[in-house]
Amino acid sequence: MIKIDISRVRDFVSLSQVNALEPEIKEAILKLENGTGAGNDFIGWMNLASGMSSALLDDIQNTANVLRENCEVVVVAGIGGSYLGSRAVIEALSNSFTQLIQDGRNPQILFAGHNISEDYLFELTEYLKGRKFGIINISKSGTTTETALAFRLLKKQCEQQRGKEMARKVIVAITDAKRGAARVCADKEGYRSFIIPDNVGGRFSVLTPVGLLPIAIAGFDIRQLIKGAADMEKLCTSQVPMEQNPAALYAATRNALYRSGKKIEILVNFQPKLHYLSEWWKQLYGESEGKENKGIFPASVDFSTDLHSMGQWIQEGERTIFETVISVDKVQHTMLVPSDEENLDGLNFLAGKHVDEVNKMAELGTQLAHVDGGVPNIRITVPELNEYWIGQLLYMFEKGCGISGYVLGVNPFNQPGVEAYKKNMFALLNKPGYEEESKKILSRLNK
Repeated sequence: MIKIDISRVRDFVSLSQVNALEPEIKEAILKLENGTGAGNDFIGWMNLASGMSSALLDDIQNTANVLRENCEVVVVAGIGGSYLGSRAVIEALSNSFTQLIQDGRNPQILFAGHNISEDYLFELTEYLKGRKFGIINISKSGTTTETALAFRLLKKQCEQQRGKEMARKVIVAITDAKRGAARVCADKEGYRSFIIPDNVGGRFSVLTPVGLLPIAIAGFDIRQLIKGAADMEKLCTSQVPMEQNPAALYAATRNALYRSGKKIEILVNFQPKLHYLSEWWKQLYGESEGKENKGIFPASVDFSTDLHSMGQWIQEGERTIFETVISVDKVQHTMLVPSDEENLDGLNFLAGKHVDEVNKMAELGTQLAHVDGGVPNIRITVPELNEYWIGQLLYMFEKGCGISGYVLGVNPFNQPGVEAYKKNMFALLNKPGYEEESKKILSRLNK
């Protein structure tokens, strides 16, 4: 299974300090299992994998097949948890380059609705001209500005390019069961639709149709993804001792480090395919824990690339950080370092070695250097990048987040601070109903 090694934090917090958190960890897990903690109306993610019906998976796969057969490109319109989970999995499992161009076997998956950049949207719509494309519109309300704006543009273009009938076939809505603008639109237009469960928040939604449909369209095995998550679910219950429970051990260690003054967690990978998994993780933990002037700040780096940009700060900057390293045991391809007669670069000592061996030694050397420099390291080992192990990793991080939030003393399932920018933006844009806020902001800006 996925393994967690905390041996390189013991120079900073002792094993007894980590173990001292076990009663709090157990209490947090029981709150999740019994639904007695804050935000308990948003814990439906906990048993999604084990409770997933075969009929729903068949439905998702059949819908994916329709889009695969009729589209060269599928655009996922969503923001935050509505796109980061699927993008994390797709990029972790894809060839690094064939997703950049349509490879003839799987539709190219693109993303929109996660920014308000006019240049981005213009360039996207230009790229889609003359291409057979479909859309997945992901929004509970259908009124989230970034996503609604992108969908409005894409829907019109799809209908103009492909005709109303084909557009109806290749536009899918993932939204609320009964209410909201996206639901009204889907019912009126006759789009195939899936439901976002009421008790699952966006950042925990990757194992719902929100994540599963785009992943299936990209050609990956969603049943193995679900199986991996379901197997990890069994390892993370209150019945499993903390030292054998990956989510509990992770939550306990990071909270012990936080209490010792380590306020920033850097998620590290040595595999560039995991870049967007880090982006998903940052939202999961940042939006769940950053409340009431509390919370570990989640950051991420892609090594060894970022060793040449952020490495100096990590090695010798302020000692308020710790690293969690995702290490992938087995690579998918084989490549040996060739010998060179002139050896101008001095690398003949590596000739005949696998490139991954060089990468693994860079990983180990970096961890040792950073620990020596005062940076604790948690190491998470994933056997290889496939659907099953990614499913395990996703669930472990989700469960660890719920546990950690309760230990921290916050509600890990709300996000009240996210609304502040929206209120100001709507007031500045003169949205009806925001007249008073608009006056206040104008007065403030004119001071």
